Amino acid sequence: MDIRQIDDEYSVSGQITVDELDEIKAMGFKSIVCHRPDQESMDQTPFADIAARAKELGLEIAHVPVGPMGVTEEAVAGMVDALDEFPRPMLGYCRSGARSTAIYQTHHIRT
Repeated sequence: MDIRQIDDEYSVSGQITVDELDEIKAMGFKSIVCHRPDQESMDQTPFADIAARAKELGLEIAHVPVGPMGVTEEAVAGMVDALDEFPRPMLGYCRSGARSTAIYQTHHIRT
């Protein structure tokens, strides 16, 4: 797991697994946003599996997929909702962390 801090409230990572959620919680994260569409690759952990364990740990979690069309208005709206509603610090993840970084930066440019 390669977590990169963007600012005091938001960090990004590549794909996470269910087993890593305990460590993510221990690191102090309070919420997670997945920016990866389900079934993007065969070795990907399904969002539902991550969400179930995250909820058991008391982490807020949302699925705001950013697919082949890139950062869409719908995705930005979903990210705005998550940022408005979820406690921080927040972890965004996708395949490499690039989409999670891009959607966060797009949100900040527009606000």
